[in-house]
Amino acid sequence: MSADPEILDRLETRFPGAITRVEAVDQPTCLIPKDAVRAVALYLRDEEGYRMCIDVAGVDYHPDRPRFEVVYHLYHPERRARLRVKCRVGEEEEVASVTPIWPGADWPEREAYDLLGIRFAGHPNLTRIYMPDDWEGHPLRKDYPLRGTRID
Repeated sequence: MSADPEILDRLETRFPGAITRVEAVDQPTCLIPKDAVRAVALYLRDEEGYRMCIDVAGVDYHPDRPRFEVVYHLYHPERRARLRVKCRVGEEEEVASVTPIWPGADWPEREAYDLLGIRFAGHPNLTRIYMPDDWEGHPLRKDYPLRGTRID
């Protein structure tokens, strides 16, 4: 159980109408609009003490629109509290990078870009890390060809 069970209450007070609680058994979880990511991240770091971004993950909900969900796993070291923040982003949209706020988000954002094609506005080096630079497509997308691409 989280050591900060009231965090979602404080987020709802600070960002009225922008926080949607998501049922989860392991940690407080919420969904926010993609346009609120930077403001919520700054608030969580500067005013709430969530100093670590443990991971940034991407989820493909194809054929739903918006297609992708970006999931941020945050940690408050003094409280030993975890928080999960999600936002939805469309295939042709960008979401603000949290790398300037939490430098540890650098490589996980690049992974989400490389494997799913999620673009992070303001990322300092949004380039592929697994696939070759000239690779076409994003192999973790649900509509990626099952047989891959011939390389011979």
